[in-house]
Amino acid sequence: MRDEQQEELARRAAAGDRNALEMLLAAIQPSVLRRCSRFLPCYQDAEEACQDVLMQVARNIGGFEGRSKFSTWLHVIIANGSRQTYRTLKRRASEQGYGEMPIDVADARTTSVIAGSRLDLLDALERLESTRAELVAPMVLRDICQLDYKEIATHLGIPEGTVKSRIHQARGQVREYLLAGL
Repeated sequence: MRDEQQEELARRAAAGDRNALEMLLAAIQPSVLRRCSRFLPCYQDAEEACQDVLMQVARNIGGFEGRSKFSTWLHVIIANGSRQTYRTLKRRASEQGYGEMPIDVADARTTSVIAGSRLDLLDALERLESTRAELVAPMVLRDICQLDYKEIATHLGIPEGTVKSRIHQARGQVREYLLAGL
């Protein structure tokens, strides 16, 4: 589906068109799953996050005002949903007595480094959010969701220079956390 068609479906769905919402959810599902997989190391976890994101889109589409592109709005929901899924999984692992989240990794020679890196990044973002929450969204939208500075500035309602500054600060903090081993 072309971006213009997706934007039109989103506008119609936001206006209350249930048929457009169903078509939109079906169209974005593969992309949402792929993007959730950028955050979470296990496919099953990404699937769980994907379902949560689709539910959030369905519940909150009425709040989509069209000030930014639908894809930008969706990226924010994906980032927040994936990070929330990670926090939930981490809490469950802790409640079940695991020192760390159990991860089923198919081939430890190739995927454990990637999975571990993602988990380290999620932990670093969680730590950053507890001290400088305003830095998290710009960094996630740029480095993980790969949005351009202008889109981020429009979505967050802040100047582009502020976006760049916050990303720079966030990267420095995250780098420190990662080097220190959290």
